[in-house]
Amino acid sequence: MTIRAINTRNQFKGVVKRIKKGDVVSEVEIDTGIGVITSVVTTSSVEDLDLKPGEDIIALFKSTEVALAKFSRV
Repeated sequence: MTIRAINTRNQFKGVVKRIKKGDVVSEVEIDTGIGVITSVVTTSSVEDLDLKPGEDIIALFKSTEVALAKFSRV
């Protein structure tokens, strides 16, 4: 699955490996199968997405940022 409505070329599917929550920001480790990506995002974003270890996720990369989106395997 890719997200076509977003103009981002670099999209990596993965599974949430670990979440280290902080008061303001959290570290989310994503296992892509070819390596682990660590993203620092706001803790409120982790909570809004209801991220949990073991869930499928897509890491979206732009030249200056990384975004996360949940997806379901079909």
